[in-house]
Amino acid sequence: MKLIRWGVAGQEKIGVIIDDIWYDTSAFGGDYNEQFFADNGLARLEEFVKANRNTLIEVPQDSRLGSPIVRPSKIVCIGLNYADHAKETNAPLPPEPVVFMKSSTAMVGPFDDVVIPRNSVKTDWEVELAVVIGKKASYVEEAEALDYVAGYLLHNDVSEREFQLERNGTWDKGKGCDTFAPLGPFLATQEEIADVDNLRLWLTVNGQKMQDGNTSNFIFNVPFVIAYVSQFMTLLPGDVISTGTPAGVGLGFKPPIYLKEGDVIELGIDGLGTQKQLVKNYVKN
Repeated sequence: MKLIRWGVAGQEKIGVIIDDIWYDTSAFGGDYNEQFFADNGLARLEEFVKANRNTLIEVPQDSRLGSPIVRPSKIVCIGLNYADHAKETNAPLPPEPVVFMKSSTAMVGPFDDVVIPRNSVKTDWEVELAVVIGKKASYVEEAEALDYVAGYLLHNDVSEREFQLERNGTWDKGKGCDTFAPLGPFLATQEEIADVDNLRLWLTVNGQKMQDGNTSNFIFNVPFVIAYVSQFMTLLPGDVISTGTPAGVGLGFKPPIYLKEGDVIELGIDGLGTQKQLVKNYVKN
């Protein structure tokens, strides 16, 4: 299945995509949140859709799409998980996954604006594959890790490099700014993705190709990452793990290239759709 949430920000309704048509599943009740995933929601939703297939109402294609999942307990990110990206940023290959957190308040829809934070001069882009956890996971074995996956998402891990690398402390300061986690357009359940370790992912800025990679080049693949992270924290249903970005980020250019107001970012991953964001400067409300 492909799950969507649509409508005005903060008032999204739930839906599914069937044969490229968006359908409203509000009558199912609830939302795509921790309780939904923990309570066997994917299986129950599939049965609901089958039983009501002929009466589902179409969602207008000009509707806004929000994040396909409700704000999770955490967004866990893996840094430097592609060798080419580590090389372009002059970082050594990590002997173990680099783990950092991204604020869930950074989440927005796949076509919402990306806002450059106040005092930012080094806002950057990162196309990433994100994994959504389907059930509580603690001390998971690698061989069983995919049993804990609800599905996959496209994620733009927007990053402020000065905040991240030059302002002391951990990376989190440059990762959790508002609008820095566009997710979607949909959540694809596992059966939608034939081989998660062989997906092309790409990103352009103003039509210029910046990133063009493949998850086959992971240093640490999806099962390993899930098992590894679960050794250090309990993953709850609906939690997100973002798996890192390939080469082509703005920081890696010589001289570096950073986002400015009016730029347009487009990105995609095989089987997970595309995103498009307009970049705007921060304006105090």
